[in-house]
Amino acid sequence: MGDYDEDTAFLGQAGPYFWSTFFLLNTVFVSTGFNGLYIVFVGATPKHRCLVPDANLTEEWTRAAIPLLAVVDGEEVRGQCSRYRLDVVRNLSAAGFVPGKDVNLTDLEQERCLDGWIYSKDIYQSNIVTEWDLVCGDEWKVPFASSTLFVGYLFGSLISGHLSDRYGRKKVVFISLAAQCLAVLLQSFSHSWRMFCIMFLFVGASQISIYISAFVLGTELLSKTMRVLFTTLGAFLFYCIGYMTLPWIAYGIREWRTLLAVLSMTSVVYIPLWWFVPESPRWLITQGRLEEAEAIVREAARKNKVVAPPIIFKESELGICPSKTYSMLDVLKSKNIRCITLMCLVLWMAINIGYFGLSLNTSNLSGDPFMNCFLSAACEVPAYIVSTWLLRRCPRKALLSSFLVIGGGVLLLIQFIPNTLQYVALALEMTGKFGFTMAFSIVYIYTAELYPTVLRNVGMGMCSSAARIGSITAPYVIYLGTYNKVLPYILMGSLTIASSVVNFFLPETLNKDLPETVEQMQQCHGLCNGTKKKKLVVEDEGRGNLPIQREVKSDVILSL
Repeated sequence: MGDYDEDTAFLGQAGPYFWSTFFLLNTVFVSTGFNGLYIVFVGATPKHRCLVPDANLTEEWTRAAIPLLAVVDGEEVRGQCSRYRLDVVRNLSAAGFVPGKDVNLTDLEQERCLDGWIYSKDIYQSNIVTEWDLVCGDEWKVPFASSTLFVGYLFGSLISGHLSDRYGRKKVVFISLAAQCLAVLLQSFSHSWRMFCIMFLFVGASQISIYISAFVLGTELLSKTMRVLFTTLGAFLFYCIGYMTLPWIAYGIREWRTLLAVLSMTSVVYIPLWWFVPESPRWLITQGRLEEAEAIVREAARKNKVVAPPIIFKESELGICPSKTYSMLDVLKSKNIRCITLMCLVLWMAINIGYFGLSLNTSNLSGDPFMNCFLSAACEVPAYIVSTWLLRRCPRKALLSSFLVIGGGVLLLIQFIPNTLQYVALALEMTGKFGFTMAFSIVYIYTAELYPTVLRNVGMGMCSSAARIGSITAPYVIYLGTYNKVLPYILMGSLTIASSVVNFFLPETLNKDLPETVEQMQQCHGLCNGTKKKKLVVEDEGRGNLPIQREVKSDVILSL
């Protein structure tokens, strides 16, 4: 295929067509923010205790039937998973004994909550925990349900690229929107925890498919200048808008089935976009559909009020298959690429565990869970803006390691904050979220700059899979907090600090030409350092500085 950017240069770098396409496509990412993390509220565990049926017990014995564990700040903390044997309590109550005075309660035998639980409705009227009693012995089902969303991400990221290459970017975006709407709606009618998890798989697959396909469509429709803005800020910021809006919708709707039904209907507003968002002309050209591609470009010229040439694309510009197709096996052939890939996998996994771990942990923090979720989302906005600015000026290694140390160090520090300083702990956790978000946005560009063009899609695809594994693991890391609340922070913090050390062995890519072949790829440092030809270095340094941001984005989009 010819140079599309040169063929369409007459459209300019901005104009009504590009700006309208920019905003219309970015609104699609708002839906991913709505539906990405509602499990924070739907799967939150409210305060609960064993149900003590009305069995002619006095008010004192009804209260005393639940074991008292401690008194914290004048408030009684009672057991959530056991009670004193009801038949014994009933007999003592009938005999007129006074609990704690005539009877030493610690001597009584305890039993499980045989009649179910009573849940506090101060925050949530109902959710999957209260409906299916996902507490005590079944509390593992909540992180399992969360992980099914990320398993769906894994499957969706594997198939969405192939589908959009075959059927078109636009079709996959809107089919995925319809699939997400249907999956969330059906999930709201779940009659069991198993059905909820199965539908969550489809929610995750459709959601990541929306993100990837819309990302690809935007980068292929927009000009060079608008493409950079779209890929570095637009998609992330509009996702944050949806993410920040989610807690306020959940605040107004405290019943989980109604909440999911309302969220599913948000996809309906995207139906009119079908007539305003065009298909990718680049993809149409690769399919031999030049007339359709030219019609889209001419319409763009009309909106931008410029004159299009008589012939925009030539028949000779039809797509030609590459001479060689690369696979994951090619990554294993070179020691240098193996080492770089292994270190990148560690980075991506650690960052995703920290990012999603902190995102899912907002309902467990002290204070209002809705405000905590909003703050967690809001702190991402400056992170994306700052990272975009810094990436144009600062070395990638120093940036990534710095924010990994900030994120990991804050997590290790939180465990030393006393319970009386809840706001300090919250501020530190938001600082950690800021650091992980910065690292999250930097690692995409950094990794893409490390791999040569012939292996960039393969390498990014492997890193994306590692990211999905990290996000699947994140709910279980948070689950460790049920045993000891500091364990998740210690694990995530230690893993993040270790990954920052690993990052130092990777080569720097700032102001370096993007490698086109395996031979042009930089060597990693340390144990993996191999023999590097000096002549090749001089040649690389003599090429001048290419527009790195533009080339990275055009290559990475197919593998996110």
